[in-house]
Amino acid sequence: MALDRWIALILLGFSLTYGYTAWFTMDADLAPFMQRNPIWPSTFPKVLSILGILASTIILLGLEKGEPSELDIDYRRLHEYKLGQAVLLLALMVTYALVLRPLGFLISTFSFLVLGSAFLGERKWFVMVLVGAIATLVVWYLVQVVLGIYLRPLPGFLGG
Repeated sequence: MALDRWIALILLGFSLTYGYTAWFTMDADLAPFMQRNPIWPSTFPKVLSILGILASTIILLGLEKGEPSELDIDYRRLHEYKLGQAVLLLALMVTYALVLRPLGFLISTFSFLVLGSAFLGERKWFVMVLVGAIATLVVWYLVQVVLGIYLRPLPGFLGG
């Protein structure tokens, strides 16, 4: 069996377990006034489990397969892909998550965007810095001011 079908089989087992939990155990301890609500705390997990079961079954039955194309990833030729860039980007994501609180949102997000684009091959530093600064400031403004969710903009030693 192909790798994608093994993964689909594992996801099917996970979705079935998640669905069983959502359908039969999550709503057992609901308060009586909540039992009359149209949407329960288990509604979204129920929908997710159904979608997971459908997607996994489609992959297991091979219904999504069309004509093989050159864009499909061949796991037997994995050494020919740019795995170094992918590993560097994953390490950068983990580092971003770890330094988000100590360095603050603005510095860590700006650094992540600039370094990430450099790792992926962009060489125009002016463009990387400009796009990183604009994207960081726009996201911070939307989350902080528009949504009203506090994000520490700067590190604590700089007044954040």
